[in-house]
Amino acid sequence: QVQLVESGGGLVQPGGSLRLSCAASGFTLDYNAIGWFRQAPGKEREGVSCMDSNDGSTSYADSVKGRFTISRDNAKNTVNLQMNSLKPEDTAVYYCAAALSYCSALGGGYAGMDYWGKGTLVTVSS
Repeated sequence: QVQLVESGGGLVQPGGSLRLSCAASGFTLDYNAIGWFRQAPGKEREGVSCMDSNDGSTSYADSVKGRFTISRDNAKNTVNLQMNSLKPEDTAVYYCAAALSYCSALGGGYAGMDYWGKGTLVTVSS
């Protein structure tokens, strides 16, 4: 059974940092892309970042470019999202997702992920 479990969410002040982690297990086939999404209250889900597993290439939404960094830890089988210079508008539930397709083959906003975690809440507030 495929499982993606997010951790690391919490409350942080504007300008602060948080590091989210996604632990993946149960894959019978290697996924080809893994990404982070977020959904703020009353808003549609937004693709934040995507990473290809074959070469580690990454892409980001314009709203987080230069502030967020996606990375992987192969030893721990986790994918992380380092979030710096956080803003109140970054407040959302953050989800980890994986796809059998590569990031470039997914739809706009990395649509088309095959597996999803349950999410972790990030609140940016003073």
